[in-house]
Amino acid sequence: MRNAYRGLRPVTTRFANLALKGVTGDGTFSGYASVFGEIDLGKDSIERGAFARSLVERGASGVRMLFQHDPAEPIGTWTTIREDARGLYVEGVLSGGVARAREVHQLMKNGALDGLSIGFQTVKARTDAKTGVRRILEADLWEISVVTFPMLPSARVSNVKNARWFRDKETELVRSMRRAARMMFNVQSKTRMGS
Repeated sequence: MRNAYRGLRPVTTRFANLALKGVTGDGTFSGYASVFGEIDLGKDSIERGAFARSLVERGASGVRMLFQHDPAEPIGTWTTIREDARGLYVEGVLSGGVARAREVHQLMKNGALDGLSIGFQTVKARTDAKTGVRRILEADLWEISVVTFPMLPSARVSNVKNARWFRDKETELVRSMRRAARMMFNVQSKTRMGS
């Protein structure tokens, strides 16, 4: 967390994470920059609608895609950023002509780099006195980075083309259902062969 002061009003900049999905051969990927209502390691929770004003003012083209929150390391562009019922949905493309972007793309496909994080300035928040959880009600979104360690442990790459591992709850549920269906099919096949 970084703090800056403008006059007497403190401005807090926090980083929250994002999940990558569906990295393709051309470097296009999508995911959720924030899942509304989840509490991150910094005890922050982004509330639905927190980015609405910022997105109207900046749009996807006004939010930078960086590597590890480093302003000297732009690696691509965001083509879509919007809030939906689940969270902050994003689509972006890594710049193939940038060496770092090519490295990031390969690391994402291999599963070695799988976190995303958002950099924003808090505009309006409310802290729960009992839990210490800060509810971000409004935030000015500056950048979204591909990172090694996101603040929200569950925000990871959930689907990479040709990868055989998945980490999000929905995909794990689908995998479990498929395994169960295969097991049932195998049991039925063995039963038929034995009778």
